[in-house]
Amino acid sequence: MEDYHVRQSVDRTGSSMAESKSRKSPAESANERGEPRSEQAYRYIVEAIKEGSLRPGTRIREVDLAERTGLSRTPVREALNRLQMEGLVANDPARGTIVTELDHGMVSELYAMREVLEGTAARLSARHASDVEITFLREISERDEQFTETLDLVKNNKLFHSTLYRCAHNRYLLKMLHSLQDSMVLLGRSTLAKPGRPQTARQEHAAIVTALESRDPDTAEQHARTHIREAYKVRLEAFFEGET
Repeated sequence: MEDYHVRQSVDRTGSSMAESKSRKSPAESANERGEPRSEQAYRYIVEAIKEGSLRPGTRIREVDLAERTGLSRTPVREALNRLQMEGLVANDPARGTIVTELDHGMVSELYAMREVLEGTAARLSARHASDVEITFLREISERDEQFTETLDLVKNNKLFHSTLYRCAHNRYLLKMLHSLQDSMVLLGRSTLAKPGRPQTARQEHAAIVTALESRDPDTAEQHARTHIREAYKVRLEAFFEGET
């Protein structure tokens, strides 16, 4: 069984001991923010999945999570129930509760929905985004050229897409896209880790922005859909190669 994301053990130096005294547990942080403890447990698990310390197929035990978060088992159980409804965790007959493992069909379904939703976001953005918003999207797209590390490219890519979603000015579409993004964390490594993909993705982003600047909804949607289909091809190749 893989280990969960655990805080680093305290160093024996005086400075590290002082730092450890000021470090708060998830439960203490939740109390300070006044948020429900089940929400704290939920965010803790989601972040562990995003960071890769809880990988697909990893068994999850309530008692372990409760111990690591400083929360009781009740909010942990509530968080796991919510995650199961969202498809991020599943019950396996042999292993119990695990982080969901995606098969080929599930990956295909995710990208099919992403193509529809992002295409719609681009179409609506061409109609409703302000000139300032479109200019900001152009700046984000061009910023890619200065990055060489995959982590920086991934962060900038997320900023581009989240900005595009908001440019659509449709709260219901935004909610659906955020929900889909939560499921996408199960896919593992970004397709931008594939050699050559960052350059191609940059061109695809630029084409979307150009269509937005022209206020052309049809072309904007077409380019957005093409962008997601190309990402799916890279993902599918990695899936069949066993790299996900």
